[in-house]
Amino acid sequence: MARAWEADPSALFERRLGKSAEELGNSDGNDECPDIWQLGNGDVAVIGRDLTAVYGSRLPQGVNIASDERLVVIPGNMLSAAKKDIPDA
Repeated sequence: MARAWEADPSALFERRLGKSAEELGNSDGNDECPDIWQLGNGDVAVIGRDLTAVYGSRLPQGVNIASDERLVVIPGNMLSAAKKDIPDA
């Protein structure tokens, strides 16, 4: 059965939403790079720490993670900084 939404792997990174991890003090400029990007097709890519295994058994009722999905965590201040770049629904 086809999914209602499928990620398009050909979509390109278009613009950062919010500020970089370094600007927010969430990185020392090396390999810590949480980030939020809008893709060319309007989808959003989130780079964060993969905590799928940690949270998998503690998901709220009705929340599921498919075998090809990951639960990632980003700093709260990163999402707050992106608020101005995210249009209202």
